[in-house]
Amino acid sequence: MVFVTGATGILGRIIVLELLKRGKKVRAAKRPTSNLNEVKHSYTFYTESPGDFFNKIEWVDTDFDDINSLQDALKGVEEIYHCAAKVSFNPKDEKEMYHTNIKGTGNLLFACEGSEVKKFLHVSSVAVLDGFNEKGELDEDSEFNPKLEHPAYAISKHLSEMEVWRASAEGLNTIILNPGIIIGSGNWNQSSGELFHTFEDNSFTFSGGSSYVDVRDVAKIAVELMEKNVFGERFIIVSGNKKYAEVGHQIRKKLGLKDARILSKTQLNAGRWGNILFGWLIPKLKIVTRSNIESITSFNTISNHKIKEKLEYQFIPVQESIDFHLNNYINDKKLKK
Repeated sequence: MVFVTGATGILGRIIVLELLKRGKKVRAAKRPTSNLNEVKHSYTFYTESPGDFFNKIEWVDTDFDDINSLQDALKGVEEIYHCAAKVSFNPKDEKEMYHTNIKGTGNLLFACEGSEVKKFLHVSSVAVLDGFNEKGELDEDSEFNPKLEHPAYAISKHLSEMEVWRASAEGLNTIILNPGIIIGSGNWNQSSGELFHTFEDNSFTFSGGSSYVDVRDVAKIAVELMEKNVFGERFIIVSGNKKYAEVGHQIRKKLGLKDARILSKTQLNAGRWGNILFGWLIPKLKIVTRSNIESITSFNTISNHKIKEKLEYQFIPVQESIDFHLNNYINDKKLKK
């Protein structure tokens, strides 16, 4: 039995599907309020038999604050894919993010003690990477530097990784994945699922950029690494590095919209002063923090050399990935009209 947390999220649901395609029995964690119909609908984008696969999933309501609940969920489980996480860059979500990402991971690992769990894959983020190699790239040796200022999300993911490395040192077989921004279908209003409507709804973008990867690639790589028993290592999972303006142009052109205006760092810093002075009055300004400004105005090249070499893997190009999922986004919008 395989247990997948965050199974209704943009990545977790596709890891579940990938496991089912390979004949695995899957127990999937959800909240009591989770929209399973939305998950089932999103499977229509990935397989011709969405209902057949969806009906094989054993769903279980899981409380990450309740060790007994976690231990019950792990009965008969030998492998865990830990995808559950809170993703936000809004300061108001910091407390929840730290609790979910750090404490939730720690509790799950604690519940593994004395269980049948033999393998544990943890989904982290490229946000934890600091320090460049001789090529000027970020890679798996780019260790988190606590002396630098980071968004709370990056700190929470780094500390959750520390929980996994601790468990690894105590004998659990672990793998850590560090994906870039995940491009996928469904879950349009949460986490990286917001990518398309964010570029659609906002007529501005930023001067920096990020790394991107198709959800199908992340799911396949995760399962292949677990099947090959590649433990005690981290792997960066990115297809390519793109400027926000480039991604925005592709999305907005397809949607029949004008190119977004690029906000300069000077303009963003003016917004930060607005946050300091008027954040109490205008909640949207609260997201304009120094660490967030640094994140959206920087553009670092992130290397995928290690995973490509390890699995001889060929990624879906970012442009092709955006086209595929953007068409799904457009079709879903038409269905709702």
